[in-house]
Amino acid sequence: MTSPPPIPLEEAQERLFALAQPLPVEHVDVEGSLGRYLARPLHARRTQPSTDLSAMDGYAVTAGDLSGPWRVVGESAAGHPYPGTVKCGEAVRISTGAILPSFAKAVILQEDLARDADKLTLIGDQPEPADRHIRHCGMDFFENNEVMPAGVRIGPAQAALAIASGHKHLPVRRMLRLAVIDSGDELAADPECCAPHQIPASNGAMLMALARSLPTAVNRIGPVADTLEALTAAFEAAADSDVIVTSGGASVGDHDLVLPALEAWGAKLDFWRVAIKPGKPILVATRERNGRMQIILGLPGNPVSSFVTAYHFLLPLLRRMLGASQATPMQITTYLAAPIRANGPRREFLRGNWDGEKVLPQTNQDSGALATLAASNVLIDRPSFAPAAQVGDPVRVFLLQNGGIA
Repeated sequence: MTSPPPIPLEEAQERLFALAQPLPVEHVDVEGSLGRYLARPLHARRTQPSTDLSAMDGYAVTAGDLSGPWRVVGESAAGHPYPGTVKCGEAVRISTGAILPSFAKAVILQEDLARDADKLTLIGDQPEPADRHIRHCGMDFFENNEVMPAGVRIGPAQAALAIASGHKHLPVRRMLRLAVIDSGDELAADPECCAPHQIPASNGAMLMALARSLPTAVNRIGPVADTLEALTAAFEAAADSDVIVTSGGASVGDHDLVLPALEAWGAKLDFWRVAIKPGKPILVATRERNGRMQIILGLPGNPVSSFVTAYHFLLPLLRRMLGASQATPMQITTYLAAPIRANGPRREFLRGNWDGEKVLPQTNQDSGALATLAASNVLIDRPSFAPAAQVGDPVRVFLLQNGGIA
């Protein structure tokens, strides 16, 4: 088989995204929407606040009467507004979050006042401007305002905003069904019972953990033997999945059978090999089922290669299908704490540890070294043919953040 030339990372991601079909929309209660992505823009069904409120504890007075003295005529508490109006020379005791009485346009802080029975005098500063301590009607949002765009991931603050704006249910994409397949005769399912010629099957658990950072239902299959029949049977067991991801067997060796098994199963190769290191032999295939396109990602078997390609392809694909507005991981610029060598023709992602100011590349960058992956919190982005870099030089890094969910 003639190997196609590897393609650049961003081109490969765009080709992958072009295959992704958004998942159907469903409506769930706000509490059940946490971690999901908003499928449509959300508009407020009410105004927040619905009227002028006090932002502090103090006394409400008219705007033209800020020097006093005043006579205290009542109280406005949160949930219990003062029923009357405020006139010049009058003041209403008011709590934070309470509704301003009619004609009151200023709140004077309680520590700036002295009270003797119902007599109130100013001993501190007047509010400047007069409405400084007032939360005006609509300060947060008005009815019909767009409060969240489509593609926002619902977290605690977003859930609170949805409820505050009058929503009990939210439109989100349904949970994604993902199958994770380990393949390789050398894999041992039980890490406590691993012969010398075997290695524990860790990639499947790693990929499953990555995927579960998103709203996915994961079906783990394997380890699967390196035979065409076993792999084809594994694909058939995953036939109801939206996305299938395999680890191992995606290259062109005598025992790399993922592509032949996919073709035997009826899938079609879209592209194969990306110009990155680690992770070059990634493949992407599709299979039509019940009017929808299943996407199959074949990742390399070396654990770091599998992680890096999952970070740059699997997670962005899942985010895109789930409706995220930002599917690809974010980068930041930082500075090197140790020199790194010049790079070759493939874009390389080096494991490193970032302390908030500088990044220290890991010494061992072998694609089988899980210890340095687990000790890293960033991937240092080295463009193809990048020259050697020295201590203090700027570099771009991808944040891993608890397993690459950035």
